[in-house]
Amino acid sequence: MTTPQLTSDAPPAAPDDAPTAPTVIPLRSRDGSARLRALDGLRLLAALMVAGYHYGGRSGEISQAWGGSPAQQFPTASGLFAYGCLGVQIFFVISGFVICLSGWGRTLRAFTASRISRLYPAYWAAILLVTAVFALPWVAYEALSPSDVLTNLTMLQQPLGVDRVLGVCWTLWAEMRFYALFALCVVLPGATRGRVVLFCAGWTLAAAVAQAAHQPVLDLVLMPDYAPFFIGGVGLFLLHRYGARDPIAWTIVLVSWLIGQHYAVVRLWHAPSVTAFSYRSSAGIVAVVTLGFALVAAVALGKLRWANWRWLTVAGALTYPFYLVHEHLGWVVIRALHHGAGLPSYATLTLTVGLMLLLAWVLHRWVERPLTPRLRRAIDPRRQTARGR
Repeated sequence: MTTPQLTSDAPPAAPDDAPTAPTVIPLRSRDGSARLRALDGLRLLAALMVAGYHYGGRSGEISQAWGGSPAQQFPTASGLFAYGCLGVQIFFVISGFVICLSGWGRTLRAFTASRISRLYPAYWAAILLVTAVFALPWVAYEALSPSDVLTNLTMLQQPLGVDRVLGVCWTLWAEMRFYALFALCVVLPGATRGRVVLFCAGWTLAAAVAQAAHQPVLDLVLMPDYAPFFIGGVGLFLLHRYGARDPIAWTIVLVSWLIGQHYAVVRLWHAPSVTAFSYRSSAGIVAVVTLGFALVAAVALGKLRWANWRWLTVAGALTYPFYLVHEHLGWVVIRALHHGAGLPSYATLTLTVGLMLLLAWVLHRWVERPLTPRLRRAIDPRRQTARGR
């Protein structure tokens, strides 16, 4: 999944049930003193975890790129890379924090404009770029049909049953459903502490009911597997906004962590087997989930305020385009470097990550920076008019 660009923060504290006036200010710590750059760095760390999983912690197409199992290329590290898939769950916790932050005090139209303009420009560019590269005659991977590629541009290919151009886009579908739920339940009526708490409690209970009901439509809407991570992030934002002495916010975070680690273990653990590519212990899964919650909590409570380096802002900006392009284009680069140029495995891995980060910078500089504000203004021109008054 994506996590959003960190470009706004909550306005000053208001009474619990009084909607705040729409405002957009730079993301800053609760006392307004410094940008939460540590959260930018944490986003990139989660993306690098996912990249490690895709490059060295799983089988499938990546084995074709390496010319053999990644476990043979990285006999020791592959076992650690296998836990990198949990970077997605950490992304979802961060997303819950940031979406609550960015939706607080915004109108529904402004919130919608911010999400669409944040997600789609780099996504469209990644779809077209991966399709073009896979269509090259010397690339060993098959491109999708033109019809499927066009459908992928909507970001609705998964519910429509269309093959995906980007393997990671299933997380974007989860993000979109979270945005929709948050927009309808919190942004539309106006964000207040009481509404956010009710949203977290209601979604937690509804997701548990959906799990018990075994109804596909409820699973689709309520996402029992991923809801606790989004909800946990929202609870952490409440701690950031209202302070560490908020017992209700701590309860939201604790319950979300307890349920989240359960789903992570159920979905990602398997008994040790000689036929399986990798083995993740349940203790290891719980530890990574706990670390993710703890790191976001440290940011929320100001414990990582010292990590205020400017380069972390750049790291945060590169995270989303890197996440989009790294998997499939990484296959092509690994094949070229490892087989074509004969580079050793670790050198190939390092150089591939570096090249994908460079490509992410190109997409950020030449796609996101010019197109994001234009798309936002096209969807919500009143915001620009209000600024000009």
